[in-house]
Amino acid sequence: MSTNQPVPTTQASVRSIPDARQLRTILTTVSIALMAVIASVTGLNVAQTHMAVEFDASQSTVLWIINIYTLTLAALLLPLGALGDRLGRKPMLVAGLSVFGVATVVAGLAPTTEVMLVARVAGGVGAAMIMPITLAVITSTFPQEQRGRAIGVWTGVAGGGGILGMFLSALLVDVADWRWLFVLPAVLVLVALAMTLKSVPDSRETSAHRFDTVGALVSALAVTGLIFVLQEGPERGWTAPGTLVGLTVGVIAATGFVAWELHRRDASLLDVRLFRERGLSGGSITLLVVFGVQAGIGVVLFPFFQAVLGWSGLLSTVAMMPMALAMMAASGLAPKLAVGIGARSTMAVGIALAGVGMALMALFVSVSGGYLSVLPGLLAMGVGMGLSMTPSTEAITASLPREKQGVASALNDVTREFGTALGVALLGALVSAGYRSAIDDQLDGVPHGAADTAREGVANAVEVAGSTGPHAPDVLHAAQQSFVDGWQQAMWTGAAIMAALLLYVTLRGPENTPSAVARTDTTEAVSAD
Repeated sequence: MSTNQPVPTTQASVRSIPDARQLRTILTTVSIALMAVIASVTGLNVAQTHMAVEFDASQSTVLWIINIYTLTLAALLLPLGALGDRLGRKPMLVAGLSVFGVATVVAGLAPTTEVMLVARVAGGVGAAMIMPITLAVITSTFPQEQRGRAIGVWTGVAGGGGILGMFLSALLVDVADWRWLFVLPAVLVLVALAMTLKSVPDSRETSAHRFDTVGALVSALAVTGLIFVLQEGPERGWTAPGTLVGLTVGVIAATGFVAWELHRRDASLLDVRLFRERGLSGGSITLLVVFGVQAGIGVVLFPFFQAVLGWSGLLSTVAMMPMALAMMAASGLAPKLAVGIGARSTMAVGIALAGVGMALMALFVSVSGGYLSVLPGLLAMGVGMGLSMTPSTEAITASLPREKQGVASALNDVTREFGTALGVALLGALVSAGYRSAIDDQLDGVPHGAADTAREGVANAVEVAGSTGPHAPDVLHAAQQSFVDGWQQAMWTGAAIMAALLLYVTLRGPENTPSAVARTDTTEAVSAD
């Protein structure tokens, strides 16, 4: 059925929209599928040392096992999201869950690093088929008056699901074996697949134009190059040949993609002219920054909990849960707030709260204050990010027409992935630089080799402190305090970025309407499979 024209309000159209019970089942299904993907992004982080020992692998190889999944996922989101629009969202979701499920099982049983890497690539392909379709199913199925609440649930799972997945993964590593990490996503996939086959309606869009194969390939190359730089730059060095090659390829491909899409016009994969609209540009920039801050906070918090406070990996993950729960709750409340004060104002309130949270952590964090010195900031950040994510996601999906909802969802996901990689690279670099600057003058008298090791990072300093004899307490105290100094530098920078984002959204954010969703197809029909 063509959806280029508004669907008339007829009894047949109304009957084609699922009832309230069916809509709840659909939302549950896509949320479970999304949780499987998100859990696989963060889960292996807690098993790095276990993989290194079992596979006799270097740290670089272990990082590739973790990062190649995200790299593949990000690179294929746009092309596979667009294919889902054309081939059918339900078939694409079923295929993605199947590929992802098989890849997860293979990864869990992988005997070598080579098999593990191949399985992680295949998992990334499956995830790229799943992730944009989960949101596209919501935007193409839910009536306008219920869409905001459904998107709120989706953004809550996307934002807080990573921390929840990391907690469950850490628990499995502690009580069982690291390979059990793959049980959680495998079970989620099986449940989601069964529910998809039974409950999710199909929707697809017809087009008179051929699929934009060139745009798909060039976009994948651009995303691969740029994400590679952000992932590998901190490890390899920003001026290393591999980093510079990745940057060059990414920038050239991104420039070529924009030029090609401008040339293609109506047949393009993504009409880049739409970024002139407040909704698309404001929503994308907000998600980029918010997810960057969230990911960067994780980089900062775990060394603080483990190396400064001396907590286990599981306890450190539990300490992140208040922020995740606050984020998920606020994501559900955001649509109601947007009805009252408007989408742009809701985004602004959320951004302001997230900035206040970072400022609170910069002001009050201390070694002696422990967890309570950062908890108020974590809660403020969680609420702020939840309030800003939902209207930002709505603004992006509302900016593209119905036949491009897979692309809109993929663009939303690509923005999140870029933000995550950028936040980890930026805040991680700021903490490291602040740490090294602060500790340099506090290692006088410490043996040269031990001092060099302590300068590498707070975890290294804690490990080497015992070998410095009478200097051990001084080295330990210096490392912990220096990390807090680096933390404060990163938090103040993050707060400044949030202040700049607040100014941008206030001036150029989405229209301050009761809902960011303002498409003309207010009585959309879903073509049941």
